[in-house]
Amino acid sequence: MNGSPASVVEAAFRHYRSQDREAALPLYADDFTFTSPQDDHIGKEAFFARCFPTADRFTDQRILHLVAADEEVVFVQYEYGLSGGDRYRNVEAITVRDGLIREVRVFFGGTV
Repeated sequence: MNGSPASVVEAAFRHYRSQDREAALPLYADDFTFTSPQDDHIGKEAFFARCFPTADRFTDQRILHLVAADEEVVFVQYEYGLSGGDRYRNVEAITVRDGLIREVRVFFGGTV
């Protein structure tokens, strides 16, 4: 995919929310890794099996800040609501190289 790292990240978030797996898959490198407090460097296959299908838990999600830190790393802060009524904010550090997402590191925030 061509485009800035920020545009790649925006597309990934859009495809996640719409659960468009076929559109999302080409955005991620084959050697992609995902790390969060619940997942330790899982690969692309595990991410798409375990993490990608979770968007249905959200009632809404909005990006609050999306900032390119350098030519590869994008920081995203977003807020989301869960069906039970709680709201949360998280931050992700996403590495995009050669138009592909190589790594996502998620830092969970607390309730808003």
